[in-house]
Amino acid sequence: MKKTTIVLFSGDYDKAMAAYIIANGAAAYDHEVTIFHTFWGLNALRKEENVLTKKGFLEKMFGSLMPRSVKKMGLSKMNFAGMGPKMIKHVMKKHNALPPEQLIQMAQEQGVKLVACTMTMDLLGLQKEELLEGIEYGGVAAYLADAENGNVNLFI
Repeated sequence: MKKTTIVLFSGDYDKAMAAYIIANGAAAYDHEVTIFHTFWGLNALRKEENVLTKKGFLEKMFGSLMPRSVKKMGLSKMNFAGMGPKMIKHVMKKHNALPPEQLIQMAQEQGVKLVACTMTMDLLGLQKEELLEGIEYGGVAAYLADAENGNVNLFI
């Protein structure tokens, strides 16, 4: 079986969307797919609603400054103080393109392994309760184990 691994490092809406489009396409071609979410890419896995957890001051600050869910991410280019995402969402709807939150759901339905980097979770103060259901948790060793035999390895 062919394997595709993707490191989603970026917290940009368009880059997360690209990662999930590629992941869904690879899964449709019978690839075993893993998306390893680290640093700002973890925001794609955050629940939209606020989840009350016990955190220190710095962890609370990180949590409040980072976007909660892929819906709240900005664009990598032409963000225009938040207008860019609204414009791209409008164009996507007009062309019947799936938004990233639906691409994430589709990826889960296709068996794409979504992994949250535990080291980054510790650094940013994110807790499992704040992330989507049905995902896995692991560190660099888990990613490397998946990527080692990968046919396609991407860093986004």
